[in-house]
Amino acid sequence: MTRRLPGTTALLALEAAARHQSFARAAQELALTEGAISRQIAKLESQLGVRLFHRVGNRVELSEPGARYAADMREALDIIERKTRQLIAEARSDAALEIGVIPTFASRWLIPRMARFHERHPQIRVNLRERTEPFELADSALHAAINIEHPTWSGLRVQPLFQAPLLAVCHPDLAARPPGEMPLLHKHEDGEQWTEYARQSGIDLPNVDGGPRYDRFSLLIDAARAGMGMALVPRLYVEDDLHAGRLRAPWPEVQCLSERYVLVSRAGDPCPALALFQDWLFEEINALP
Repeated sequence: MTRRLPGTTALLALEAAARHQSFARAAQELALTEGAISRQIAKLESQLGVRLFHRVGNRVELSEPGARYAADMREALDIIERKTRQLIAEARSDAALEIGVIPTFASRWLIPRMARFHERHPQIRVNLRERTEPFELADSALHAAINIEHPTWSGLRVQPLFQAPLLAVCHPDLAARPPGEMPLLHKHEDGEQWTEYARQSGIDLPNVDGGPRYDRFSLLIDAARAGMGMALVPRLYVEDDLHAGRLRAPWPEVQCLSERYVLVSRAGDPCPALALFQDWLFEEINALP
C-alpha cells in the first residue's frame, strides 16, 4: 500500500507558520522566502484537499481543521526529531557529556533523578563538574551548564528551567523563637536578601547583617539543621527535610525572592547527546508539582 505522506519541508513550513501565525516569520525562521512558505502551504492544502489557513489581507489565520492538523504534525515532528537524536547518540557508544553544575543543585535535585536518564540512555555518560559561579562557557571544555540566570551568559543559548522561591527554614526546636532573637544565617554573595525579606514580609529583623556566612546553600541547610539559626534557601532543596520534620518553615514565604535556574549552552551546538539530556531535563521539570 502506497503511503500518502506530505513532505517534511511542507510540514516544517506548516508548523512554523502555525506557531507564528505568519508566513513572513516562518520564512525567517526556516531561512526561506515568504513566497516559498506560501507555495509549500498551498501544495499541502492541495494534497490534503483542506484549507489550512485563511488569508486576511496581509495576515493569515489557521482554519479549525488547520489548527488541529498543525498540532498533530508538531507532535509528530517532535517524535521524529527525538528519535533521530537518540539514534545518532546511540551510534556513538562513547557519547559523553560534560555538564557544569551548582553543587547543591546537583546533590539535592539533579543526581537523585539521574538514574532515570541513565535507564533511558545507557550509552550516554554524564560527567558533572562543579561550577559555583557564572563563568565563560565558551572557553571551557563543558557542553553546557546549569546555573543561575546572569549577564555572563549573554550571547549563549540560555533556556529557563524554573524559578525556585526562597524559604526561611530552621531547626524545629527554634521555630517558636521570636524573629528578633533568631540568629540569621547568610550566603556570602547574597548579603541583601535578609534585608529584602524583612521588607517584603513585614517581619522586624533588627540585626539583618549579623550571623555566620557560608559559601553554598548546602552548608546553609546543614547549619539550619544543626540548630544554628534561620536560613533563607531555595524551597526545592529542603522539601525532603520539611516532610521529614528535620526543618520547619515558621515564617511566611516571599514570592519575589527566588533563584532563577537556566540551562546554558553554545548556540547551534550540534551535540546529539546534549539534546537528549536537555529533552529529559525538561521532562523532569514539567513533572514537578
